[in-house]
Amino acid sequence: MANNDNMICDLETGVCGVPGGDELQVIDLNKPKKTIDLYYVTDPICSHCWALEPVLRRFVEQYGDYFNVHTVMGGLLEKWGGGPVDPANGISGPADVAGHWQEVGQQTRMPIDGTLWYSNPVHSSYPPSRVFKVIQKQNEALAGVFLRRAREAVFAFNQNIADKNVLIDIVNKLGFDGEDIVNKAELPDGQQLLDEDFSLAASLGARGFPTIIMVNEENKGVKIVGGRPLEYYISGLKQVLDVEELEPKQQPALSGLLEKEELLFSKEIEVMYDIEKEDVNEFVEKRLSSEAYQAKELLGEIYFVKK
Repeated sequence: MANNDNMICDLETGVCGVPGGDELQVIDLNKPKKTIDLYYVTDPICSHCWALEPVLRRFVEQYGDYFNVHTVMGGLLEKWGGGPVDPANGISGPADVAGHWQEVGQQTRMPIDGTLWYSNPVHSSYPPSRVFKVIQKQNEALAGVFLRRAREAVFAFNQNIADKNVLIDIVNKLGFDGEDIVNKAELPDGQQLLDEDFSLAASLGARGFPTIIMVNEENKGVKIVGGRPLEYYISGLKQVLDVEELEPKQQPALSGLLEKEELLFSKEIEVMYDIEKEDVNEFVEKRLSSEAYQAKELLGEIYFVKK
């Protein structure tokens, strides 16, 4: 057997390894105790929440060991009435939303079609919010998947997620009985769950979406309103933990991320892996088998779907 200067098999200790190691060491393999609660106040039809997805996903993937995530529905649109809904953005009726959404999509490169506001407008964000709450009560993780699928449907693929049949289809694909879940969401208990979120959002002082609030064990924390770069959330987490440095996890392998998410837009890959738009195709081709994914294009943006 060839000699290896870096390794010694010691007959007395029964160890093959690097010489000079301690014989008895105390180690701690526990994950850090999650002492922070992160409240994400959002809404299924919040365009800036959709735009935040790439940054928020990376933040949770790399720093999620430090906090518990609580997704809270905020109630962006109960119904269209006779007066302005969002005067600050010049929105008085459904048709006014299309231009606003498309502008957000162009600026952030998270694709938004928006033309449904002319032909098949969302009459309220409450139906998908109630469905989210009903699923969340049963399975927190799948509620998050539902919210993502609902956003893909309304923003990228121009489907009305206030429509009962659209909601049933999305929920069915999660492995639930879609009709049963959607019917439960329409009952008074579904609205009660939603009202509880509205009360929580109000107590947190969340008046716009997205709002992320991180609170420590002493009920002190930070509030970050609007879609911000990753550095804002890292800085906020440091403040509530009262530390100068954090230990982020390595970004997940692209194969595992696509397996879990099933659909990723170019912008999401760029943000997760710190690469430029023009390098995305090469990056994906090097890390994924051609049998594992299909590349498509929507509104000038490339996206990747798990086969």
